[in-house]
Amino acid sequence: MALRRIFRFVLLISLVFVSSVHALEVEDASITTQIVKRAPIDSLNTVPADVDKLYCFTRITGASEDTWVTHVWYCEDKELTRVRLPVNSLNWRTWSSKRVMPQWKGAWRVEVLDNEGQALLIVPFSIF
Repeated sequence: MALRRIFRFVLLISLVFVSSVHALEVEDASITTQIVKRAPIDSLNTVPADVDKLYCFTRITGASEDTWVTHVWYCEDKELTRVRLPVNSLNWRTWSSKRVMPQWKGAWRVEVLDNEGQALLIVPFSIF
């Protein structure tokens, strides 16, 4: 009987740990040219090279305590910048920005990582 209680307790703790580790999700993500009232004004898959600055907007859900996500910006397969962003509630909107040079044409992506560095989502786009 005691062994069964211990097993149930360990199972319960394991389920709580697994659900808290995997609870963080990216509910919405987009590459945009501007953020207005904490929301993207557009959602772009292709961007003209004459754009000066881009934003990666993300809406993160499931944080049971204050945590972080990181936006990692890549051009082709070269990492250009990392931006660590706080997530302070169950439903949190956040964004990072990147200045873009006209010669930086090609395949781009922003990887959204959790606090442990695991990829939550990849947001691909191209600059032409």
